[in-house]
Amino acid sequence: MTFDEYRSYDAIGLADLMRKREISRAEVMAAALARLQTVNPIVNAVTYLHQSAIEPDAPVHDGPFAGVPYLIKDLHAPVKGMPLTHGSRLFAGQVHDFDAETVARLRRAGFVIIGRTNSPELGMNVTTEPALHGPTRNPWNIAHIAGGSSGGAGAAVASGILPAAHATDSGGSIRIPASCNGLVGLKPTRALLAYGPHRGDAAHGISHEHAVTRSVRDCAAILDATAGPDVGRPYFTQRPAERYLTSLGRATGPLRVAFIVDDFRGQPVHAQCKAAVEAAAHLLAGLGHHVAPAAPEFDYDRLFQAVMTIMLTGLATNIGIREQELGRAARADELEPVTHAAVTHGRSIPGTTYAAQFGLINREVRRIGQFFEQYDMLLTPTMAAPTPLLGTLRTDTDDLDAFTQRSFGLAPFTTPFNATGQPAVSLPLHWSDDGLPVGVQLVARFGADAQLLAVARQLEQAAPWFNRVATL
Repeated sequence: MTFDEYRSYDAIGLADLMRKREISRAEVMAAALARLQTVNPIVNAVTYLHQSAIEPDAPVHDGPFAGVPYLIKDLHAPVKGMPLTHGSRLFAGQVHDFDAETVARLRRAGFVIIGRTNSPELGMNVTTEPALHGPTRNPWNIAHIAGGSSGGAGAAVASGILPAAHATDSGGSIRIPASCNGLVGLKPTRALLAYGPHRGDAAHGISHEHAVTRSVRDCAAILDATAGPDVGRPYFTQRPAERYLTSLGRATGPLRVAFIVDDFRGQPVHAQCKAAVEAAAHLLAGLGHHVAPAAPEFDYDRLFQAVMTIMLTGLATNIGIREQELGRAARADELEPVTHAAVTHGRSIPGTTYAAQFGLINREVRRIGQFFEQYDMLLTPTMAAPTPLLGTLRTDTDDLDAFTQRSFGLAPFTTPFNATGQPAVSLPLHWSDDGLPVGVQLVARFGADAQLLAVARQLEQAAPWFNRVATL
């Protein structure tokens, strides 16, 4: 199997070839590893390769993706026998002796877990440039960022190492790398996937987990393999009776789709991001949907600050747990300066202030929910500006406010839907004048993942992107 042949298939396509015995699992693995050896020294997407998993006789479950190689992000997701550093020197050397339930489900689906992808320290950036593992570069132009915090996953898929990879999202960390790398990036509905067994939920439902993929059908099929509650789950969202992959072929009928070209505070975005939304809106109208400019009314700043308060308190707690495991405090050289500032701030937040954020979030989320009583979906830019250069979002600062404003000023459209828990997907429907991908975000009602994926599939068929690839 040549690289061009390998890259011409998505994960479902590769699995079908192996199932029909038109190609062996060893040949698919060899193609993936050959590409990794060629491009990873350039893009720095993969930080760890699990040698026992890539052996020809490694056991593989006979699931729908049997024999397809897969990578797990170096954040939040334990994999038995693999290091989990969270992109931080403080966690270097940490190895778990169990699989997270989502990882276990991926294995049962037949994926071969071969390693880890790069992540910024503790996921605290919209670019992936950790001091521990170094920067991940964008395969479309290596001078630019690959996004964050799932930047390693995005670069691994966009550079052709794999057709899909695991990703997580607490404020846009699936959707932003999808936009930067020209991929499909779905943040599913809150609590549709398992969180355990290592945690009951993730940041009170703000954090999500899924994948970045090259095709919508891979996105749907991986969701089929992973959705559903795990044992002891405190709460969950029920998956539909019909498979997500099957639902892609269902007619949605005309939907009411709102779109915005300014951010939620009314500030204009870059012309390329505006053009991406306008082109997508035109496509949706051509598909028979009712498309109109409209935006939810809510206090973006208050909602964002409430989410950040919860996230920073959780970060400080997690660092404290790690310090207890080590039996000592974190040293100055084990956390990046902005992470130190974030932990210090998180530890200073009173319990009453922390608890008050849930009421604030509830009020603003209810206001957003009212908007989705009038509209089925909302179309936005994924990012407010084209993919920036590496080194733009530096972490060698203790000015947490300035860092946060720079980072999330680049992607103001994603975080509100971590707060609401609604499904949201970034789709690669536009490229800038200098050849960089520019994603658009489509948001659906809570629990309407199947409908969202069906519309994403309609857009994929109307404006195919699969064969538009980075040429490293």
